[in-house]
Amino acid sequence: MKKTILITGGTGFLGRNLALALKEDFRVILTGRNNKQNMYAKSVTGCEVAPMDIVNIESIRDTFSQYQPHIVIHAAATKFVDLAEKFPMECTDVNVLGSQNVARVASERKVEMVVGISTDKAAPPIRNLYGMTKSIMERVFCAMNSNSETKFCAVRYGNVAWSTGSVLPIWAEMHQKTGIIGTTGPEMRRFFFTVNEAVDLVVNAIKHIDLVQGKVLSRHMKAAQIEDILKVWIEEKGGKWEKIEGRPGERNDEFLIGDLELDYTREFEINGIKHYLISFNEKVKQPVSFGLSSANTEKLTREEIVELILNSPNE
Repeated sequence: MKKTILITGGTGFLGRNLALALKEDFRVILTGRNNKQNMYAKSVTGCEVAPMDIVNIESIRDTFSQYQPHIVIHAAATKFVDLAEKFPMECTDVNVLGSQNVARVASERKVEMVVGISTDKAAPPIRNLYGMTKSIMERVFCAMNSNSETKFCAVRYGNVAWSTGSVLPIWAEMHQKTGIIGTTGPEMRRFFFTVNEAVDLVVNAIKHIDLVQGKVLSRHMKAAQIEDILKVWIEEKGGKWEKIEGRPGERNDEFLIGDLELDYTREFEINGIKHYLISFNEKVKQPVSFGLSSANTEKLTREEIVELILNSPNE
């Protein structure tokens, strides 16, 4: 009998790709509040879908009661930095209250484990409301691990290439319409990793839950300056780029591990890849020596950038 994995926000880009990777070994239930998106996800993945709004705790209770998940991957979020600044109540409702609701119901029903999807924007210094709400989610989940029979953890991502609303599909749409790509920050640097790497991080959290419970798991990622990606894009696809007005809440660099987290972070390897484990209130014996930012990490090579921009997964 396969165990059941329920993915909140599961009918989005990441959820669909998680479903495709996990459905051979698990019964996967994808949930979301947009029924049009739900039906699309069902057609793409072949997995079961269910309408669920994490802001409504009774909606979660109903869905958990019906499907009785063993594992929950919490991917539902309001994730756009500029929209979070413009609509702070919506962002807080979904990312903070919604995460609390998931944690409460998972604990009530004694779900085996919950993995929360977080972001480099949650690492200190926090620059925007979106990052702050995700930081609260990380803290709530890690603290709940000690207050519940359910094992909780979080995984911290960089930019998942070609995810909905991220920079590459936005550029592709601009390029198709006008041949001109508008960028708010050519000088900015960002972590990039593929959707397969994003899926692997979640799978590793599930496999190693006894190690990562109560903590945040991340992994080594390379970064690129936005202008360098744009130059390669133009060389490969033609057109041109121009700078446009910036958006509220943006910063030049992102952090996977902030300086304030150094004493609480240790480094280890999974399948030969460097990973990081952050334990907020427990100093580690051999902490990492410096924070990991998009300014000091390895840079993507031109070949890696080409692979990133030319290999867009199906939306």
